Amino acid sequence: MDFRLDDEYEALRKTVEDFAHSEVAPVIAGFYEREEFPYELVAKMGRMGLFGLPFPEEYGGGGGDYLALCLTLEELARVDSSVAIAVSAGVSLGAMPIHRFGTPEQKERWLPSLCSGEALAAFGLTEPGGGTDAGATRTRAVMDGGHWVIDGSKSFITNSGTAITRLVTVTAVTGERQGGRKEISAIIVPSGTPGFSVAPKYSKVGWCASDTHELSFTDCRVPEENLLGELGRGYAQFLSILDESRLALAAVGVGLAQGCVDECLRYVREREAFGRRIGEYQAIQFKIADMEARTHTARLAYYQAASKLLRGEPFKKDAAIAKLVSSNAAMDNAREATQIFGGYGFMNEFAVGRFYRDAKILEIGEGTSEVQRMLIARHLGLSF
Repeated sequence: MDFRLDDEYEALRKTVEDFAHSEVAPVIAGFYEREEFPYELVAKMGRMGLFGLPFPEEYGGGGGDYLALCLTLEELARVDSSVAIAVSAGVSLGAMPIHRFGTPEQKERWLPSLCSGEALAAFGLTEPGGGTDAGATRTRAVMDGGHWVIDGSKSFITNSGTAITRLVTVTAVTGERQGGRKEISAIIVPSGTPGFSVAPKYSKVGWCASDTHELSFTDCRVPEENLLGELGRGYAQFLSILDESRLALAAVGVGLAQGCVDECLRYVREREAFGRRIGEYQAIQFKIADMEARTHTARLAYYQAASKLLRGEPFKKDAAIAKLVSSNAAMDNAREATQIFGGYGFMNEFAVGRFYRDAKILEIGEGTSEVQRMLIARHLGLSF
C-alpha cells in the first residue's frame, strides 16, 4: 500500500494550494462578511479547469477523476469552505448527474458550460418536510401534452440562485408502483422556466459566501426529453450521486481540519502569555498534536474510499466512514482552534472563527452523521 500522490496529482494539489493562499485568502473574509457569492473567484477557478476536472475532454473537461476533485476541495477548504463548496456542489451534485445519467444531447447541451465554470447546476433533492428522509418526496410531475408539469418545493439547495445558475435537476414523484410505493424520477429544470421560482437566499450560520436557496415549482412545464436517466429511477440515481459526493464533502472536512492546524501553528509561534510563546506550553502542543492526528486519519479514510471508487469496487461503506470521520475531525479541530485562539477565535476576522461556523454543516449535509452510522451498520449486516 502506497498513499503517496503521483506527480500529476501532486502538481494539481500544489497548484490549488497556491491559488487558495494567493487568490482566495486575501479576499474571502470580505465576501463572507457581506454574504456575497464570489463570482470573481469562481471565474478564475473555471479558467483553471477545476469545475471540469473529472469530466471527459470531449465536453471541455480535464479527463481526470474523483480523487483529483477531492484533492482540489481539500486545498480550497484549508483556506475557506464557501469557495470549496461552490466547486463541490457544482461538480459532484450539479454536473455529475448529467454526466452519469444524461443522454448524448443533454450532455452536449449542458456539460461544456458546466465544465468551464461559466455556468452552474444544482441538485434538488431535499424538501422542507423531508430533511434526512430523502425518499419522502412530495414534489410531483405529471405528463401533459409532451411536457412534465412540476409542482412542489425543495430546500437548502446549493448553487441554485446565482447569476450563472443554468439548471436544477430535481426529484419528483411521477407515478406509483405496486404496493403503493412512489415512483420517483429526475427531471432537468432550466433556470428561468415559468413556474420555477427561487426564494431569497438563506441567512446561514456558516458557508456565508456560498449560495443556498429554497426553490418552488408551480405548474412548471418542461419538455418530456428533460427526464434525466430512466423513468422511476431518479431516487436510486440520486443516491448513487450522494455516495460519490460524500467523498467530496469528506475532502472538504479534511481541508477545514487541516486549515485549523495551519492557523494554530502560525498563531502559537507568535502569541505570548505569561512571558512565553504559548506554543511552548505542553497543553497547547497536545491539542495541536491531537488535531493533526484527527486530520491525518480522516485523510487516509477518504483516500481509501476514493481508491476503491477509482478501481470500480464497492465503496459506499468507505465513503460513509470517510464522511463521518472527516466531519468529526473538522468539528473537533474547529472547536480546539477557537479555544487556542481565545477571544480572537471568536472574531470573524480570524479564519478560525469562520472555520468554527463552517464546521457544523459538515455533520449534516450529504446525510447526517446519524445516516452515515446507519449506512455503516447496514453494511455490517445489522439491518433487521
